[in-house]
Amino acid sequence: MEFNAAKYRNLPAVVLAGRPNVGKSTLFNRLLHRRRAITDPTPGVTRDPVEFDCFIAGKPLRLIDTGGFKLEISAADAVRRNSFGNDESIDNLVLGKTLETIKKADLIVLIFEAGEITPEDEEFIALLRPYRNRLIAAVNKTEGGRREADAWNLLSYGFEKVFMISAEHGDNVGELEQEIINRLDFSRVEEAVEEKRPIRIALLGKPNTGKSTLSNRLTSSNASIVSDIPGTTRDVVEGVFSWKSRDFVILDTAGIRRKTRVTENIEYYSVNRAIKTINEADIVFLMIDAQEGLSEQDKKIAALAHDKGRGIIMTLNKWDLMPQVKNTFEAVSDRMRFLFAKMEYAPIVPVSAKDGGGVDKLLDTSIRMYGQLVTQTETGRLNQALERWLEEYPPPIGPRTRFKIKYAVQSSANPVNFIFFVSRPRAVNDAYVSFLKNKIRKDLGFSLVPVSITLRSSAGPGKRREE
Repeated sequence: MEFNAAKYRNLPAVVLAGRPNVGKSTLFNRLLHRRRAITDPTPGVTRDPVEFDCFIAGKPLRLIDTGGFKLEISAADAVRRNSFGNDESIDNLVLGKTLETIKKADLIVLIFEAGEITPEDEEFIALLRPYRNRLIAAVNKTEGGRREADAWNLLSYGFEKVFMISAEHGDNVGELEQEIINRLDFSRVEEAVEEKRPIRIALLGKPNTGKSTLSNRLTSSNASIVSDIPGTTRDVVEGVFSWKSRDFVILDTAGIRRKTRVTENIEYYSVNRAIKTINEADIVFLMIDAQEGLSEQDKKIAALAHDKGRGIIMTLNKWDLMPQVKNTFEAVSDRMRFLFAKMEYAPIVPVSAKDGGGVDKLLDTSIRMYGQLVTQTETGRLNQALERWLEEYPPPIGPRTRFKIKYAVQSSANPVNFIFFVSRPRAVNDAYVSFLKNKIRKDLGFSLVPVSITLRSSAGPGKRREE
């Protein structure tokens, strides 16, 4: 069972940790009762910590999946130096992020794979010795008693209890859930006073456009791993922050490349998960490298968001690297409008995720945009406006092109949709639909958001046309 995180405060955090491919993400999905983390036989799929608030055994908590521990460097040296080597490889970055997450956890489920204990397991056990009172040991992939005899050797490392589970099949997971609940303190958890719903922002764009850098800046954290290596982010990394008394949820996603360039299963799942965040978001920050400009891939992402009725802000990142010449922004904006006239309503905001330039304007624009997304127009006001529009641009009067618009209603907000009841829906041409959309945006206060129109027959059920 999942719930709105904004309803609860002070949730205890449970971290799933272990070496690569022991089944952390599979257990994460099992405990959530949904597929949230990407699972794949390839070791090291999870990189950023993936957090999700959920109920386990009837209690609310925050569950966190972490990247797999690898002996790329000495973990002891990493802690002692408070850095993770001079090597900025992905494995070292993942290790650093995992250790940061573990330190803040209320409870750590250390997951092993059925079989002999590996040097990496031993290294991780030694590393987590200071957190012994917050540790639960779980041996995965023991379905049908598989290799349990070897697993009991973990008791020699000082664990008082070991849970034999199968994350894939669910064996003994209920016992592990009960142990998690028994070991947590829920006394500080409280249900928050119902407030305005957080504005949900999805960061979408090609690889290396600065999505994770912006996410970390907005959340004042290092939740997302930042690297010059394209494709660093795989899962959707969720964070929260507030701006001018408004709460936000930010969804950092994997970079989206053209299908022809996606060759790995992992990237395929990452890209699909990124695209699906459009359904979960109110507004999309389309991250565009200011130096590279708008690409065909950017246009496809924007079109997906437009079709779903999401607010879209063209976020020109790395603006600090652009020539500081007068009218540079106007020239770039004009070219983008020319290349993608369909998105003329979408604001273009230059930012520098690295130094924070323009981020305040980006958030102010988001608040205004969200206000338009959730606006519901009164039917009386809409039809008074419709009368004026029909006088300004009367429908054609030819025998084949003639139609009458009887009345209109706003059928939904976020996404914004209007239904116009027409005598002959199929006679209404595209130009007239565009005229109505422009009038809605200009006269009814929807200037920043996509607007859809459904044409229905005023004679009753039957012909329908959607735009």
